[in-house]
Amino acid sequence: MSKERPINVVCRNRRALHDYFIESKVEAGINLLGWEVKALRAGRGQLQDSYADFKNGVLTLNHCHIPPLSSTTHEAADPLRLRTLLVHRKEAAKLERELTLRGTALIPLTLYFKGPWAKVELALARGKKKYDKRESLKKAEAEREMRRHVRG
Repeated sequence: MSKERPINVVCRNRRALHDYFIESKVEAGINLLGWEVKALRAGRGQLQDSYADFKNGVLTLNHCHIPPLSSTTHEAADPLRLRTLLVHRKEAAKLERELTLRGTALIPLTLYFKGPWAKVELALARGKKKYDKRESLKKAEAEREMRRHVRG
């Protein structure tokens, strides 16, 4: 019997669902510094315009903005530094193959703490065209309208 760990969401990338078709999702750990963990626990972090990519065979998270707290560090902190993502070797090889062959992108959807560990949910995604975005908005509006009518 496994014990479920509580999940505390720090931030979500809501724009990703608007801009991309999500094909599959992967959970990865993040290699963070102490001040970054403290800032994330305080609810500071931003995934907008961030993406994951392979640099020299290592999966990294790019453009993830974690602003430092005013009282946490005595050194110059870089809020946009590259952060190493931790996945199993076979999973990393599969992701790298998918990225090169199919022309997809790895987009972070959610940054959260699962128990004491910081995790990020990555999505293998394909970009939407402008007409796809309009179609998604129409579909969402139709669903909202149906729910309104059902409620009364």
